[in-house]
Amino acid sequence: MMLDEFMAAFGGAYEHSPWAAERGFDPDFSSSCCVIPAMRKAVDAASVSEQDALIKAHPDLAGKLALSGSLTASSTQEQAGAGLDQCSPRELKKFQKYNRAYAAKFGFPFIVAVKGLSRKDILKAFKKRLKNSETEERQTALEQIHKIAAIRIEAWFTQKA
Repeated sequence: MMLDEFMAAFGGAYEHSPWAAERGFDPDFSSSCCVIPAMRKAVDAASVSEQDALIKAHPDLAGKLALSGSLTASSTQEQAGAGLDQCSPRELKKFQKYNRAYAAKFGFPFIVAVKGLSRKDILKAFKKRLKNSETEERQTALEQIHKIAAIRIEAWFTQKA
């Protein structure tokens, strides 16, 4: 696979951070078991400021971008898969409240790989993680970002099969 093909396939795996794909590129990659660890390594080796920008590139869950239809295609699909596009007005207020509290405490959005989670699961995760330290949450955010990217990469290979 050439770099331009790789970028077209995986440039969006890490939200608004195509540098992760560019740095993780290898023309010999032919499966997700190669691509996922290479891109993870690229992100883990990135500077703190690059990692912080990656974390901050993620949208709020059931937030303004989702409500206005401005999410990336992947984020839209993922949030819809967790039913976040089906929130009742009461649930929406809870998400907005937790998004604000989380951002105020940590300075970045709450990030969770929503695949397989319900709205209730996500709200419970908000409550639990709001008790963490900033260091714990930054590491948790990066781990969740890696999980999201892995899901997106796996999906690409599954579609190609």
